[in-house]
Amino acid sequence: MSQATTSLSTRAAMAAHFAVSAVALAAALFLVGCASPGPAHTPLAQTTPAAAGLSPSASESAAPSQWWTTLGDAQLNALVDKALQGSPSLAVSRARLEQAVALSQVREAANGPQVNLGVDATRQRYTAHGLVPAPIAGNTYNSGTVQATFSWSPDFFGQHAAELQAALGQARAAQADAAAAANTLAAQVGRSYVALARLVAQRDVAVRALEQREEQRRLTSDRVAAGLDSQVELTQAQAAVPDARTQIEALDEQITLARRQIAVLSGQAPDALPALTPQLAALQPLPVPEALGADLLGRRPDVVAARWRVEAATQGVKVARTEFYPNINIGAFIGLNSLGLDNLFNAGSRQMGVTPALRLPIFDGGRLRAQLGGRQAELDAAIAQYNGMVLDAVKEAGDAMASVQSLTRQQALQDDAAASAEKAYRFAQERYRAGLGNYLVVLTTESQVLAQRRLAVDLRARQLDTRLQLMKALGGGWTDDTATLQTAAAH
Repeated sequence: MSQATTSLSTRAAMAAHFAVSAVALAAALFLVGCASPGPAHTPLAQTTPAAAGLSPSASESAAPSQWWTTLGDAQLNALVDKALQGSPSLAVSRARLEQAVALSQVREAANGPQVNLGVDATRQRYTAHGLVPAPIAGNTYNSGTVQATFSWSPDFFGQHAAELQAALGQARAAQADAAAAANTLAAQVGRSYVALARLVAQRDVAVRALEQREEQRRLTSDRVAAGLDSQVELTQAQAAVPDARTQIEALDEQITLARRQIAVLSGQAPDALPALTPQLAALQPLPVPEALGADLLGRRPDVVAARWRVEAATQGVKVARTEFYPNINIGAFIGLNSLGLDNLFNAGSRQMGVTPALRLPIFDGGRLRAQLGGRQAELDAAIAQYNGMVLDAVKEAGDAMASVQSLTRQQALQDDAAASAEKAYRFAQERYRAGLGNYLVVLTTESQVLAQRRLAVDLRARQLDTRLQLMKALGGGWTDDTATLQTAAAH
């Protein structure tokens, strides 16, 4: 065997040995890169409808989507519609939703193949004492590059899919947040409207109370002149008149403030509704469900938002786990490059290449494990917030239902008391007309009637207000429909 043949054999053996060593090194690096992320983490348990005290029924706690329209007041409907269209707070919620959708679109676009075209031109004087040799050294030349690049990172371990689902989860949560803000705003407008109607009704009763006290003062003055009463009774009757006027003035102040609040809630100037005078008797009570069904969890937009944040946090944990695996990127380029623009488009100026890349985490000082732990903690926090949101939602709705039931019983008792007061007032009037009693007794008896009317106004306003709270607690008829969001994120 010749020396050349021996040399070739030696080189072949060395090449084979190098190839085996390279494969072994790559395998070792792969194993290091796929190092264990640590012990498995068990997330917190999510609460269930049964644990929250909800019945399995899914049909008893439905609320109409535009629940405020069931009150039967066109003026209120117009105010709520105006609020939903022009409220600055809702504009902020919608902007956040658009931002979340845009971020999900960015994430989806980043996960696909990327193709770019670059065109560069440079005019440069090359140093005569540098690394570039003559004749380029010490002279000025134009150079140009026209190059297209391609890059793609295959999703072998599900990282890209998890990143997209996490972004979509945040976008869905933002959509639910916007619906929750709209539901809350509608409830605020409705409750403020009911509160204004109550103040208007209380003012009507207060005006009649002022008239009654002025009549009592005149009658007491006549009785003092006739020697039937003393100055004590007259002084008491006189003091009651400014007290009644003070009550009216206080109600006028509250009415003005309530009008300004409703105007601002509906996106208008504070003084835009100076003549708004809703009538409490014209508002109809909203229907009340007999029980809270498990579908409450799907009709509360704030609960749905919390659930989507749990989903986003779950996907975030998956993304953190994929960081332990290799990151593979496939790249390529093709283009033209030349020193001297006159040669740029010559066939000899072409250049091309393929640039596959593999990235493996080896020694990172525990960064990836700490990052994974942080994502797992975020998931636990999101689940805890969801559980708390569910319990708060069930409590809010249950409290409203308990109040509605109690107010119904109070209304029945107050109706009996009001009927007795009205009956005593009629008897006093009949005795006065028959000459069996004086008019002062009639006025005194009417005071009890007016007191019952005040209670009736308060009870009716509370019934309406509590029903509005219940409709808000039931989610306002909102349903979790994210099909349009999925479509928007995909384009």
